[in-house]
Amino acid sequence: MKKRVKEEPILKKDKYGIKKDDSKFKKFLKKFWFIVWKDDSLKGWITSLAFLFVIIKFVFFPLMSLATGTQLPLVIVESCSMYHDNNLLSNFDDWWQNHDMKYFKLKISEKDWTNFPFQKGFNKGDILFITGAEPKKIEIGDVIIFNANYRNPIIHRVINITQENGKYYFSTIGDNNNGQIEFEKKISETQILGKAQANIAPFLGWGKLIFFEALRNPQERGFCEEN
Repeated sequence: MKKRVKEEPILKKDKYGIKKDDSKFKKFLKKFWFIVWKDDSLKGWITSLAFLFVIIKFVFFPLMSLATGTQLPLVIVESCSMYHDNNLLSNFDDWWQNHDMKYFKLKISEKDWTNFPFQKGFNKGDILFITGAEPKKIEIGDVIIFNANYRNPIIHRVINITQENGKYYFSTIGDNNNGQIEFEKKISETQILGKAQANIAPFLGWGKLIFFEALRNPQERGFCEEN
């Protein structure tokens, strides 16, 4: 005679994919996964956005900061101080003709400029990728971000480097500024937050800036124009 095999009952799953014999932890994970990735209700969308915010703020950015060596691996440009006319499509020869006297006084030539990064500057709303920078490796022409006891960190181009008692000091200027601001004439090593490496997302920062434009000074609002 053939031996009968006892068939196990098939356990039904609910809409979350949960079986009756699942552990409490497993039930929680399945329900959470469903709400975050599959639930199209308002509750699901709110939960998904909150989850992404937590992941980006408390996981992605800390890991990125660790990898890049700076607390600000990504920054949104909030001013027009580094703007060149027509931005990414700007003509360097035309721009240089308008600004050559400024750089002549700073002892920076057109030939020097051709070796600088960000030769066409960058625009308000651009998102820049930043890495940590050793003071001794920063060069004239580099674009650095630094604390200046201002509302937000400043991101300008280095135009002079000096040493005093073994410490480096930097002087910067905005490409679109007619002159230096007092706080950027002598920037200490400890003020440096990093060095700009790439403009990874032109204009995308406006998705955040648009919500704060009304709070800015009237002269700082809107799109950029070249000085």
